Amino acid sequence: MSLSSQLHSIDGKGYGAYKSLKGRHRLGGYTLHIDRVQSDPFAPPSSIRITGNFPHRTVSDVAAADHLSRRIAERLPRGGKKEGQLRIDVGGQHVLARTAVLFPDERTIEIRMDAALPADGRRIRGRAAATLLTRTLPACLDDALDVDPAELDEAARLDVDQNALREGLVDKQLVSFIADGSILPRRSGDSDLPLTEAVRFQSPESLRVTFHLPSGRTVTGMGVPEGITVIGGGGFHGKSTLMRAIADGVYNHISGDGREFAITRADACSLRAEDGRAVREVDISPFINDLPTGQATTSFSTPNASGSTSQAAWLMEALEAGSRCLLIDEDTSATNFMIRDERMRQLVPDDREPITPLHHRITGLHQSLGTSTVVITGGTSAFLDVADTVIIMDAYQPTDATAKARELAEPAPPFSDFSAPTPRRMRINVAGRKPPQAKGMHTIRVGHDQLDIAALSQLVDASQTRAIAAALNDVSERLGAGASLYEACEQALERWDSGKSGRLAKPRVQELLFAVSHLR
Repeated sequence: MSLSSQLHSIDGKGYGAYKSLKGRHRLGGYTLHIDRVQSDPFAPPSSIRITGNFPHRTVSDVAAADHLSRRIAERLPRGGKKEGQLRIDVGGQHVLARTAVLFPDERTIEIRMDAALPADGRRIRGRAAATLLTRTLPACLDDALDVDPAELDEAARLDVDQNALREGLVDKQLVSFIADGSILPRRSGDSDLPLTEAVRFQSPESLRVTFHLPSGRTVTGMGVPEGITVIGGGGFHGKSTLMRAIADGVYNHISGDGREFAITRADACSLRAEDGRAVREVDISPFINDLPTGQATTSFSTPNASGSTSQAAWLMEALEAGSRCLLIDEDTSATNFMIRDERMRQLVPDDREPITPLHHRITGLHQSLGTSTVVITGGTSAFLDVADTVIIMDAYQPTDATAKARELAEPAPPFSDFSAPTPRRMRINVAGRKPPQAKGMHTIRVGHDQLDIAALSQLVDASQTRAIAAALNDVSERLGAGASLYEACEQALERWDSGKSGRLAKPRVQELLFAVSHLR
């Protein structure tokens, strides 16, 4: 019996009769796989996959899949419960590896979607379902997949160019690059779309570099050198906007975003203070030692970290996760973690202060580990003493103030070598009646607890959070088998797209490790 006939035959029956649809069905040139059927109209939608012929291949499967998923989403109907709904997972301004569209082989495409099947109360609307699945869905796919190969190739070439530029940063000893003409400001705090009529970015001549890309494009712009970079300037002049673009540059962006060539090394990590977070067996002794309580800090744990201990933990976790570029904003940092001035030293002697501030450690980080740091500061001049490069933002335009800053700088504090953290081997418990489940972009339900990951500012998509939630059991098993935390996270991400979910996007190993480290 055809799918259309089957749907007509269950019209008006109780919603549970939809379960008879599970399996494989022919839809003209496509095969529809109904993998999971929702239990009632108010439950999460059904999961379907569509496979078909699609021979066009590009130099980037990730970009091609991203572009096609957006075309499909634009063409899907926006129905209600009576008509049913079809949804595909698409991104915003970022191009991420997703499970929504896959290419199993050289001539096949697999499209994964959610389908809220039509209902009238708790009764099946079989005729509406037949229209939705056997007529509307194939027509939408026919239109979306009838794409100009040149359009698809252009999206792929942009992705390849962005990846090549990111790889080229190392050769030029840069941690980030912002192309001339980029649009960095966003429309609002809750919108990632480019601000219309924004000031376009222009590099100071002294920091301008040029990249020749695989497509034949040549881009020029500001290179942020390795070492210690300070970004300063008056309030509302673009310091945080620049830092946000640098942090977001670990991902590629779609054409028209304005940040297509705002590119940062893939391992760069934003750090912050986070009062109240859990810390699990982190060696924070390079920054905090000799606590009055006598608590050891070489394997520090707490369910309720202070600002300074939390930021020290963030930094050491970033190093453990392989980051060699740290991004720090004074506004979201603990002051006593960042600096300690001379008058405070006189008031509170060094032997009574357990915190060694970043100001005294930042040079050792670079000299010993090759770890670069980009710091935004507006309220203190202390980091000018250790800066290799100083960029001042003025009306959203950067100027190179390194020479002037050196004239103002005082002698840098003495620094000592900095050792890489020892890989942690720990156990986590994520068992529960239900597996870990993402609740939006910033929360994961783990057992009876809620894992708050709102501070992971470089997570950009709720589908990444779903992938982190899906990986937690795998990480737990690998830790139980003796892997280090980094090894367990890295290995779990090697199979992040296993299963049949179409609502996952790949996170970085850094965000997965940070999430595990936040578990209570």
